[in-house]
Amino acid sequence: MTPTISAALYLVSAILFILAIRGLANPETARGGNRLGVIGMVLAVVTTIVWLLPTLEPITIGLIIAGIALGGGIGTVLAMRAKMPEMPQLVAAFNALGGGSSMLVAAAAYYAPEAFALLQDNGDIGTRSVIELCLSVILGAVTLTGSFVAFAKLNGNISGGPILLPARHFLNIALGLVSIGMIAWLAMSGGHQDIAFWIVLGIALVLGITLIIPIGGADM
Repeated sequence: MTPTISAALYLVSAILFILAIRGLANPETARGGNRLGVIGMVLAVVTTIVWLLPTLEPITIGLIIAGIALGGGIGTVLAMRAKMPEMPQLVAAFNALGGGSSMLVAAAAYYAPEAFALLQDNGDIGTRSVIELCLSVILGAVTLTGSFVAFAKLNGNISGGPILLPARHFLNIALGLVSIGMIAWLAMSGGHQDIAFWIVLGIALVLGITLIIPIGGADM
C-alpha cells in the first residue's frame, strides 16, 4: 500500500467519524451514525495493519488479532447485556477505555520513538513530537479518569450532585501551569526527561477527576 492510498483511506475514515458524530446527535439517525462510525474504525484499523504488515513479525500480528478479538468480544458482550437505562454508563465506560488506550499508545511512542519514526538524527525526539505525545497523554488520561467519574455518578456509586472541591479553580490552573512547564522541560531535553513525562501523565489523571467531579449527574 502506497502512502497516498493510506492517506486517502485515513481521510475517508475521518469523514466517516464526523458523519457518525453528526448522526448520533439525533435519535432518528443514531443507528446510521453508529454504523458509519463502525465502518470508519474498521477501515482505519485495516489500513494500519495492511500498511505495517511487511514490517510486522508473526507474534506481533498474532497479538494484534488477539487484542482485536478480546476487545471486540468484551465490548459486544457488555453492549448486548446493557439495558437501555444503563446506556450512559456504558458509553462512559467505553470512553474511559478509549482514553486509556490513547494514553498507553502515547507512552509506548515515548519509550520506543524509533518504532514511530520520531527520532531525529541526533537521537532526540523533536519538539513538535514531544508536544504531540504530551497532548495525547493529557487527553487520554483526562478522558480515562473523567469517564470513570462520570460512570460512578451515573451508576450511583458516588453522589450524583456536584462535588465542589475547595479552591478547585486555583488547583486546576496550578496543575495546568505545572503541566506546561513539564512539557517545556521535556521538549528542551529532546525527550530525555522521563520524570517530566510521568508528571504530565499523573497531573492529567488528577485533572480528569477535578474537572469532572463538580458536574452533576444529570448534566453528564
